[in-house]
Amino acid sequence: MSTIVDAPETRPSAQTLAGWHPLTRIAFRFSFVYFGLYCLLFAQILIAFVGPLADLLPRDAVIWQMRFAEPVTGWVGRNIFGVDTVLHLNGSGDQSAIWVMIGTALLIAVLAAGIWTALDRRRTEYRTLNAWFLVVIRWCLGGQMLWYAMTKVFPNQMPLPSLTALLTPYGNMGPLEVLWGQVGSSPVYEILLGIAEATAGLLLFVPRTATAGALLSALCLAQIWILNMTFDVPVKIHSFTLLLMSLLLLAPQARRLANVLVLQRPSDPVTQPPLSRSPQVNRIVVAVGVLVGLWVTAGRVMVGVEDYGAYGNGAPTPPLYGIWNVAEFEVDGAVHPPLLTDTERWRRLVFDRAKANAYQRMDDSFVPVQAQVDTEAHTLTLSKLPESRDAVPPLLAKFTYEQPAKDRLVLRGDIEGRPARLTLDYKDPNSFPQRSRGFHWTQEAPDSH
Repeated sequence: MSTIVDAPETRPSAQTLAGWHPLTRIAFRFSFVYFGLYCLLFAQILIAFVGPLADLLPRDAVIWQMRFAEPVTGWVGRNIFGVDTVLHLNGSGDQSAIWVMIGTALLIAVLAAGIWTALDRRRTEYRTLNAWFLVVIRWCLGGQMLWYAMTKVFPNQMPLPSLTALLTPYGNMGPLEVLWGQVGSSPVYEILLGIAEATAGLLLFVPRTATAGALLSALCLAQIWILNMTFDVPVKIHSFTLLLMSLLLLAPQARRLANVLVLQRPSDPVTQPPLSRSPQVNRIVVAVGVLVGLWVTAGRVMVGVEDYGAYGNGAPTPPLYGIWNVAEFEVDGAVHPPLLTDTERWRRLVFDRAKANAYQRMDDSFVPVQAQVDTEAHTLTLSKLPESRDAVPPLLAKFTYEQPAKDRLVLRGDIEGRPARLTLDYKDPNSFPQRSRGFHWTQEAPDSH
């Protein structure tokens, strides 16, 4: 174990013994409080350390600290920022409630730093406390790098574009959909992004490689934050804060890195500050850090594998999978011709992986539905999406179906209680150039734009 421990200097240099600049002390106090609060309040950071036990937590555990803090953040929002916010579990990290939480943490950090400075103004440095603080930041950042890495190593975060995405005109897509489709169209590219993030995360848990991990994390997070800002992805707060955390880890090494990478000057070795004068304590912390990193990795790998088989590219295709164009649409005995002005007629019915089913109206808009196909009884039940997780899905349509040919489907039943009969023709998803074009080493001319 001693091979990965950075031994503390036995004879501190004059620079080590010197006190910190007053502004450095103030910056440390503020950073200690603000980033400490952020790591405690942003529940996803702590959940990463649950590792393989994450499945035992309830679904809303990812926001439990934020809900616990709502009495305080809600008061601040109403009385200081003039907004009344409600926290929703919907995947957005840029909700008003979270912005208020960040504002609250900043206010507390400013006040705490001011009080701390007044009460502890004779203190000239916080080297030991800073050493432990940086360890916590390294582990928290490393856990988040692994959290996001494994959603890309197992390409679940941006899976292959859905069938409805293939049918959606580019101009009708939002910026986030464009970004997700671009990355998801190339699983190899997404996996390589995940490997880079995983490498950065793992390096952060070992002191000797922590600076390299912080550098790689900063590069990865800078790209992620820019994409979030330019494609309006609602993870702007978290990605920017993680980028600041990586820069915080690099700040003590800034002069050494500048000497080596820019100024071409001799430099002392890049080492992490010692936690204790006891080599044994330092070794124990290193060992614990390595074990924590492996534990977090194991947990994220388990989640990645499970999600890949449940809704990622490895999810099984459902019965009737594909795009079905509605050739004939009859309701209440009346045949509806394919007019773009018809608000009742269906244009297509889509059965996709991960329950991403929908029917398409004549105006090209999609209505997501839940589909249950009984291949033995040859029945198809379509339900509207429920308004809440625990609500019963409202019934939309129920059919019996027959498939006289592989590319032909006939549905008989009712739509919202009205007798209906539909005839549908199969459209092969692989007929789209995005899926069928393939890769070419030799190209005499680029694809047309």
